[in-house]
Amino acid sequence: MQAEVLSRFRRERHDHRRCVEDALSAAERLCAERGLRFTELRRRVLELVWRGHRPVRAYDVLARLARDRRGAAPPTVYRALDFLLENGLVHRIESLNAYVGCGEPGAMHAGQFLICRACQATAELDDPAISRMVTKKARTLGFSADRQTIEVTGLCPACRAGKEIARARRA
Repeated sequence: MQAEVLSRFRRERHDHRRCVEDALSAAERLCAERGLRFTELRRRVLELVWRGHRPVRAYDVLARLARDRRGAAPPTVYRALDFLLENGLVHRIESLNAYVGCGEPGAMHAGQFLICRACQATAELDDPAISRMVTKKARTLGFSADRQTIEVTGLCPACRAGKEIARARRA
């Protein structure tokens, strides 16, 4: 299988409303196929995670949710996020203690994430060759990996272009 880019860095002409609608529709289909309850709360939490292409922390989701719902509490948000994680609808970015929507909902895959250190925009890759290599190297050390999430930090195209423009102006 060839490496696949599951979610890209946002571009100027990106139809984000459509992006969020597609993610919610995919979640509804997946839950229906698996006989899972995709409650209004879970739907809203997923929508809030997909709101941008940047990882979002649970307490940020809670703050936004509290605007719509009285009585929203941390356990409510964490239970919804756990459901979304368990069913492959979001990923947890460990280094940021935050969540991003999954570019291939429901398909269990190792996540490789490119995270912009300037703006925190995130892109998701699914490269089986990287996953196999990590699994193989782990086995040579006697380690059995349960799951893989690889996080790579750097600069997204927009921030990199901004730095190049700023550098050219200084020159």
